[in-house]
Amino acid sequence: MTVAIQEMTLEEFLAYDDGTDKLYELENGELIEMPSESDINQRIASFLFAFLLGVGVPSYRLRIGIEVAVSGARVSVRIPDLVVLSEELATAMDGATRSIVLMDMPPPLLVVEVVSPNQEKRDYRYKRSEYAARGIAEYWIVDPIEQKVTVLEWVEGLYEEQVFVGDTKIESSVLENLDLRADRVLQGR
Repeated sequence: MTVAIQEMTLEEFLAYDDGTDKLYELENGELIEMPSESDINQRIASFLFAFLLGVGVPSYRLRIGIEVAVSGARVSVRIPDLVVLSEELATAMDGATRSIVLMDMPPPLLVVEVVSPNQEKRDYRYKRSEYAARGIAEYWIVDPIEQKVTVLEWVEGLYEEQVFVGDTKIESSVLENLDLRADRVLQGR
């Protein structure tokens, strides 16, 4: 839901406080209230977090609820379901007073979005171009509605796409020797 307010700059967004616990993204200067996550979305993000810890991704490089500044017609701020930071970005974030990846910081290594009902266009279209423009090496779209995991690898400024379904093993260019099937991710177990 778009909040009726004049267009905001990144600085105004970072200073914005409506006195509630509501979560907002900034989309091309517009403040967008984020709905509560569904149980399956939270379960998938939690499963991936735990799985990645189990395969050796250090906890200081994993984030749930981190904000990522991206460029669009105007600056936007997205809140992916899960983010894997590079070592360089983890170092840049060390000691930050707010969990946000700003435009002058290195991009995340991997961003995961779990598709919510009626949000397909945002995840498949808008965020895809924003994350590519930001230079994020890999973007996963986990779609429990369509029962597929789309892995987008950033190659020369554009994403190349692979789709994984059923018991197909997911391939990742940033997570080597990944032994993870699409159906496990989609079930969150």
